[in-house]
Amino acid sequence: MIYLDAAATAPVRREVLEAMWPALTQDFGNPSSHHTVGEAAARALGYARTTAASVLGCRAGEIVFTSGGTESNNLAIKGISLAMPRDRHVVTSAVEHPSVLEATDYLERFHGFRVTRVGVDADGVVDLARLAGALTAGTTLCTVMYANNEVGTIQPVARIAELCREAGVPFHTDAVQAAGWLPLDAAALGADAISISGHKLGAPKGCGLLYVAGRLPLEPVLHGGGQERGRRSGTENVAGAVGVATALKLAEAERPESADRLRGYRDYLIDAVLKAVPDAFVTGHRTERLPASASFCFPGTSGEAVLLELERRGVVCSSGSACAAGSDEPSAVLLAMGIAPDVARTAVRLTFTSAVKEAEIALAARSVVSAVQSVRSLAR
Repeated sequence: MIYLDAAATAPVRREVLEAMWPALTQDFGNPSSHHTVGEAAARALGYARTTAASVLGCRAGEIVFTSGGTESNNLAIKGISLAMPRDRHVVTSAVEHPSVLEATDYLERFHGFRVTRVGVDADGVVDLARLAGALTAGTTLCTVMYANNEVGTIQPVARIAELCREAGVPFHTDAVQAAGWLPLDAAALGADAISISGHKLGAPKGCGLLYVAGRLPLEPVLHGGGQERGRRSGTENVAGAVGVATALKLAEAERPESADRLRGYRDYLIDAVLKAVPDAFVTGHRTERLPASASFCFPGTSGEAVLLELERRGVVCSSGSACAAGSDEPSAVLLAMGIAPDVARTAVRLTFTSAVKEAEIALAARSVVSAVQSVRSLAR
């Protein structure tokens, strides 16, 4: 089997499991407990916090461990907005992950916020002029993802952060898909809050983190014992924190080499498919996209049928966001990019990890072409 659905989840790294093992066995205590077992757990949690902070270029105290990207996005958006609502106005994009769109929708429905959802161009890039025009001195928060999970388009987050600074607006970015592939230094990005999920990096599902600048007030979403400096209550998942921090450190160490290599694999895959299927087209920006992400539409051809044919050939991939799996509705991201609903339903996404081999990409390219041809032949 060739697994090309890493944007949905990546396999757990052996090094991560080994780093987590002590926290699951001898250092299993509650880090809030004042005895030797609890103190050992607290040291492990401190190690995880320091390790994650070193990658993001921030202070250890600015890291909040969460259950994953969805919680990190909710905590950032709700937490910052409710702590300092100002004019109750949030700016976001039309192509965000559902956890961002639903969090802003919640603020709109239950807390009287006004939400401006800025459109994108045909490549999925946010309209900077419209975004700049939407920001005011009273805007509560701007939240725009670093890279899109469905089409791989990289947003100009440093420029967006600059526009936010000029307007005096806090800026949050969902970096769940970008982590491991793009630079994450908070100061260089200009982000006041950054969301990361462990299972996209080689940690188990159910662990993540949020960087939030220490100067920003943050209203907790989970209330209770006041863990994580009062920002996220609940007994800490020490093993999960160690897992996501270790995976983040490993991915960052590999990033320069692996990103360059996989960018070549990505371009080969795209070129091979487009050459063999003339009416196919790439979704997302052709070059400003994640190095391990290739996505297509095949007009007139069922995307789901192509996926079934690919799996029959030993290639596992998806049509887009795993959060929308099983839905008959066309992708909201593709619709926002101006793709017609019937064409959006033909989408196929192939995403891979740094462990993928060149021969596997070559086989995947041939398999995509033959699967599309097979589906079209059966449909005649």
